[in-house]
Amino acid sequence: MKLSDLQNYNPIIIQCHDNPDADAIASAFALYIYFSELGKQVRMIYSGRLKVQKSNLTLFLKELHIPLEYVAEGTDLFHHEKAGLLLTTDCQYGAGNVTKFDAENIAIIDHHQVEITNLSLCEIRSNYGSCSTVVWHMMKEAGYDFSKKVELGTALYYGLFSDTNQFSEIRNPVDMDMRDSVDCMMQFISELKNCNISLKELEIAGIALIRYIFNDKHQYAIIRSQPCDPNVLGLISDLVLQVDQVKTCVVYNELEDGIKLSVRSCTKEVKASELAAYLTKDVGSGGGHLEKAGGFIPKGLYQKHYQTLHAEAFFSSRMNEYFDNTEIIYAKDYVADYTAMKKYQKKQLPLGYVEIDQFIPIGTPIMIRTLEGDLDLVVDGDFYIMIGIKGDVYPIRKERFHSSYRHLDRKHEVNAEYPPTIKNQITGKTESIISYAKSCVSTGKTYIYAKELSLQTKVFTAWDLEKYMLGRPGDFIAVRCDDEQDVYIVERDIFFKSYDEIE
Repeated sequence: MKLSDLQNYNPIIIQCHDNPDADAIASAFALYIYFSELGKQVRMIYSGRLKVQKSNLTLFLKELHIPLEYVAEGTDLFHHEKAGLLLTTDCQYGAGNVTKFDAENIAIIDHHQVEITNLSLCEIRSNYGSCSTVVWHMMKEAGYDFSKKVELGTALYYGLFSDTNQFSEIRNPVDMDMRDSVDCMMQFISELKNCNISLKELEIAGIALIRYIFNDKHQYAIIRSQPCDPNVLGLISDLVLQVDQVKTCVVYNELEDGIKLSVRSCTKEVKASELAAYLTKDVGSGGGHLEKAGGFIPKGLYQKHYQTLHAEAFFSSRMNEYFDNTEIIYAKDYVADYTAMKKYQKKQLPLGYVEIDQFIPIGTPIMIRTLEGDLDLVVDGDFYIMIGIKGDVYPIRKERFHSSYRHLDRKHEVNAEYPPTIKNQITGKTESIISYAKSCVSTGKTYIYAKELSLQTKVFTAWDLEKYMLGRPGDFIAVRCDDEQDVYIVERDIFFKSYDEIE
C-alpha cells in the first residue's frame, strides 16, 4: 500500500492503540501532517480505559503541539460519512490492543507481526524497529520533503528512540537511515529522557531485581517484571548485566497484547540481537545490537503455540536450547575434519568489488551499512570491498582478490533488499557503495571443502576475532583449500548458487 492509495478519502481519522506510546503518537502525528497538507480533514485519536498520563508523553504532546484527542468507546466517528477513512497506526484494526470503532473504510500502517489479514489497505513492515520508520519511509516514497520540519523530525526520532530502547534494539538499516537524517531538537530529547521513569516504575525495577533466575552452567539470568515502559525493561537489563557472573540476560513482562522482552550480552560469543531473534523465533520478532536488543511476542501467536506453558518456563527452555545446540569455532585454531567434508569449486558468477581507496583517502574510518548490520573499517590501501549476489558485503585483501577473481570491464549491478551504503566518518558524507562497484568473476581456481551444518554454528574468522558469522542448520561451513585458517559460513541458498561439487 502507498499513501497515495488513501488520498481519495475525506475525512481521515488516524487512530493510535489504547494507552498510546511515543511511537504510536509520532507515527500518527506524521500522518496527520501529511494529510493535512493535502487539504484533508484530519483527526488524531486514541481510546481505552486510560488517558495519557506519563510525564514524558504529556511533555511530548505539549512541546511539539501534537493534537491527540481521547475518544470514548462507542463514539460515532464519521456520523454516517461513507467517504471517511479510519487509519490505525502502530496497531491493527480489530486487534486486542486497540478499541474498535465502526467505519466503512479501514486502513492499517504498523510494524508488528501480522494479526489482521482481511484488509486490502494494509502496510505492515514487521522488520522495522518502529512504526515511525514505516511512516517516514512511506512519506519519503511519496516525495515528501522533511527539510526544516524540526517538530516532525523530533517526533519521529523520539518514536524510534522509545520503541527501540534508546536505539539499542535497532536492527534494520532503514531505521538507522531515519535516525541519521531527520532534523531533531536534541536538547528536547534529553529532557524527555530525564522524565522517563516514575517512582512507581522505580519500585517495579527494584522488585524485579529481587526475583531472578540464574543458570550457572551458561551464566544467564532471566527476570520477570511487572508491566512497565520498555525503557524500564532496558534499565533492569543493564543493571543485571553488571553482576560479575552474568554474561547474558533476558528481562520480560507480560502485557495485554503480548510479551515484551529486553536482552543483554557482555560476551563476544553471544550477540544480543541474534539471541533476541532466537528467543522470538516463530512466535514474534526480535533484534538489535551486539550488546543490547529486544523483542515482542504477540499474545495470539504465543497462545497458539504454547497455550499451557508459562513465560518463565518458555524463556528458560529457549535459553537452554540456544546454548546447548550451538557450536563455536575460532578459525585460527580450527582443525577441519576433511573426511566429513566434500570438495567444491567456485562458480564463475559475476560479483561486485569496490576499490575503496580510489575515492576515500587511506587512513579514513568508514562505516558500511548493510541489511546484516554496520561494518566499521579503516581504509588502509590493502583491501577491496566485495559485494555478493544478495548484496552482502565483506572485505578481501588485494592479493587474495587478484589470485581468485578476474576483472570484467563493466559496472556491477545488484538487486538487494537494502543496497549497501558507505559513510565517510570524517566528512559525514553517505552514498551508495553500488555506484562504485565493478564486476568481477571467479578465475575458477577457488576450491573449498564444505559440509552442511546440523547445529547452529558461530565462526570467528581469521580477519575478525571479535564478531562471529552465524550459521544455522542447513547452512554450510567452508574452508579454503589453500588456507586452512580461512573458515567461514555460507548461507544455504547462496552456497548452491556459488559452488559446484567436485566428484
